[in-house]
This record gives sequence, C-alpha cells and structure tokens, in this order.
Amino acid sequence: MRNLEKGNSKLLDAWAFYDWANSVYTLVISSTIFPIYYGALFRLKGIEEIELFGFLIRSESLISYVTAFGFLIIAFISPLLSGIADYLGNKKFFLKLFCYIGSISCMSLYFFSLENIVFSLITYLFALIGFWGSLVFYNSYLPDIAHKDQQDKISAKGFSLGYIGSVILLLICLAMVMLVDEKHAIQMMRYSFLLVGIWWIGFSQYTYYYLPNNKNDNKLHKNVFFNGFRELLKVWQQIKGILSLKRYLAAFFVYSMAVQTIMIIAAYFGEKEVEWGSDSKRTTGLIISILVIQLVAVFGAWITSKLVEKYGNIRVLMLLNFLWILICTYAYFVITPTDFYIAAFFVGLVMGGIQSLSRSTYSKFIPSNTTDTTSFFSFYDVAEKIGIVIGMFTYGYIADITGRIQNAILFLILFFIVGLFLLTRVPKN
Repeated sequence: MRNLEKGNSKLLDAWAFYDWANSVYTLVISSTIFPIYYGALFRLKGIEEIELFGFLIRSESLISYVTAFGFLIIAFISPLLSGIADYLGNKKFFLKLFCYIGSISCMSLYFFSLENIVFSLITYLFALIGFWGSLVFYNSYLPDIAHKDQQDKISAKGFSLGYIGSVILLLICLAMVMLVDEKHAIQMMRYSFLLVGIWWIGFSQYTYYYLPNNKNDNKLHKNVFFNGFRELLKVWQQIKGILSLKRYLAAFFVYSMAVQTIMIIAAYFGEKEVEWGSDSKRTTGLIISILVIQLVAVFGAWITSKLVEKYGNIRVLMLLNFLWILICTYAYFVITPTDFYIAAFFVGLVMGGIQSLSRSTYSKFIPSNTTDTTSFFSFYDVAEKIGIVIGMFTYGYIADITGRIQNAILFLILFFIVGLFLLTRVPKN
C-alpha cells in the first residue's frame, strides 16, 4: 500500500480502476450471460416452474423474488455498515469484504443447477449483495481521495473504464459461447461466471494497493451500530420541511421502481418471451440487445442534458415518464427479435437520460446551505433500493399468479403513470 496525498493522479486512477474490475458483474452476470443460462436450464428440462419449499414457482418469478430479497438486505445493511465504517475508518476492509464475497459467489455460479436450487440461489444472492455492498464503500471513498473540482472528472473516468472493461469481457464470453455447438454452449457460460469472478478479484488488487486505509483507534460500541440510521432519520426530518424535495422524492420513488425493475428483468423477458428460433440466435440476440441499450444510453443522456437546458428538469422528467409508458405498452406486444431490438433501442434512449437526470435533479433540490450532502444521497440510495424491492416483488408476483410476464408489464406502466402525476405536483422552480 502506498500513502499518496489526496488528489494524487495515481490514487485517483487506482480508485477509478475499480469500475473496470467490478462492472463485469452488471453486464455479464446481471444483464446477459446469467439470464440466458438461467432460462436455458428450465428450457432444457422442458419446465416453466420449479418446486421450492413446497411451492411451485415460475422461473421468472423465482429470480425476481431472490433479487428483491437481495436488495432488501442491501437497503438495510448499507446505512448500518456505513455508520460503522465511518466511525472506525475501515472502509477499505468492507470494500474488500464485499468484493471477495461477490467475486467468489460469481465463480460459484459455475455450479448453478436446478437440482441444487437452494444452494444455487444463495450463490446468486451473495453475488448481488457483494456487488452492491462494495459500491457503497467504493463511492464513499470519492470525497476522501479527490478534491471537489476533481470529483466529476474522475467519477466519469470510472464509468468509462467500467463500460470498456465490461464490454471487453462480454465479447470474450460471447466468442466462447458462439464458437461451440449448442450442446457445449452451457458449459461455456459456466466458464464465463468463473472469468467474471477472476476478473473482478484480480483487477481490484490494483485499487487496493493504492487506496488509503484510514483505520483509527476508535472502539466499536452498540451506539455506533445505528449511526447510519440516525443520519437517515435526520435527513428525513429535513426533507419533510422542504415541499419541493419531498414531492420530488415521492415521484422518484414511484417511477424508479419501474425503471430499475426493467433494467434487471430486460434480459429475462427477452430470453423467455421472444421467438428467437434457436438457442444460438437467442444468445447472440440478447447480448446484441444489451450492448445496444448501453451504447444508446450514452446518447440518450446527452440528448436529455440538452432538453434540460431548454425546458428544465421536471418537465423533461415528465416527458421521459410519458415515453416509458409508450415503451412499456409497445413491449407488451413484443414477439419477434426485431420487435425486441426496437424496444431495446428506445429503452436505452430513455434509460440513460432518466437515471442521470433523476440524480442531478435531486441534487438541485438539496438546500444550498447543506454541508452533509453525503447523508442526503445515502437517503436517496436507500429509497432507490427499497423501490427496487417493491418493483421486483410486484413483477414476480403478478407474473406468478397470472402466468404471463406481459401482465407484470401493465403494472410497470401504472408506476410510470403515478410517477408522471406526482411530478406534476413538484414546483417547477
């Protein structure tokens, strides 16, 4: 470990490089290869449901429930562990801990099978917790290692490195799967899970080598455990007295449920509902669709920023919610690969815009005299995670009781309609 001064370029680059290491989880595990693999296991057995603890559960509902449970855990432990880490100064320990939990769990997905479904789902759950848990401490390092005038630039650099690294590994995984026959493609997908874990744990060592360890001599006691929750409660008390912020947060909470759910289930929906014709076409088509979403999202964020300059944040957010309603309505009737590609293009267009604009809008509503903006964004992140829990559970439950994923899409449309209405109540200034 090197002790470098705050703002040192080598330290900043090492921090940003963690995005290169961990972003492979979101693209390979969360968005593409694992959803394809998961769907293939059910398809090869010719089943759509599996028995778990005495209940028959549809495949897409099962993964939705487990994902929702994982985000519920993250929403609870993030403020708990953040409070402890801030008090003890051991953020680096928790960053490493969640990284190793996540990367080892990704490698353990190699053994994911329907015959041992409980163990398999636990490995999926811990991979999710490892990734999102490590992000809490990774992001919190930014004000420690970068001066204010450096933070935007180095944060963007991290995003760029993450995108490049994850796309490189995804293309490697795609080549592995496509260069063999359909019989051996499943095995190649398993190897992809191993590669994700090795990539994540291996490249993160560069980050750990330079990141400072600010551990102090404070002793852990019971009051420290709830420091994070006390901070969130303080923020909530402040938010209740700010009408514009309170109304905006309510709108964000509702429409974010749908946005985040769509991000997570897009590949599962495409894998199951689109008539691809063959397994190889399904794999290629889904990976191309996810790449389209990512590429177009960058363009969408740029267009959104231009619209905001002319029409303002709230009006543009209302437009994006309206476009989401149209996209979800279109997705209800998606059948062919072409239909899905068109949907992927427009999802990417509005997804990149609504995510970046939502966070910046929240930032603008925070009172200018606030010194502890970290606590405000911690509240924002917890609200977002709880929204994902509700969205994923609703999606899984509706798909389970009705037997059709398309019916769950109707509820996502409802979230956007309510979100649009709530945005009309936010003061435009």
